Amino acid sequence: MSTISIRQAVLADIEALSVLFDGYRQFYGKESDVAAAKQFLLDRFEHGESVLFIAHDGADPVGFTQLYPSFSSVSLGRIFVLNDLFVNEGGRRKGVASGLLSASIEFARAVGAIRLGLSTSLTNTTAQALYEREGWERDDDFFYTYSTR
Repeated sequence: MSTISIRQAVLADIEALSVLFDGYRQFYGKESDVAAAKQFLLDRFEHGESVLFIAHDGADPVGFTQLYPSFSSVSLGRIFVLNDLFVNEGGRRKGVASGLLSASIEFARAVGAIRLGLSTSLTNTTAQALYEREGWERDDDFFYTYSTR
């Protein structure tokens, strides 16, 4: 029987988070680089630039989510972007992703955020189905684009 626990991550979780974050990046087609993943996460911790949650199945780290703070000028309020959500093979089909989403929502509410948003690739239909089951709504009101220049 698995025992899933989810909590806000602290710096002492950096080794476990680095491996999970590297797995997340590989899921999106990037080469494995645990050292770079660790440095990226350390930079976020050191500058207070994100909030991370980590999920364990017993003692085994199995998933994480990372929130980036932002603001809505129109709504005059704090928002968070749920930028990263990953559950490794060992944690799938155990409610870990749902738990990470719930922890993220609870955190955003607790700090007075007016909105929590996320995006995923158009081909990640598994994640899209999860978000719909969890009550997230697709945004059809805004055009999203980006520049790499």
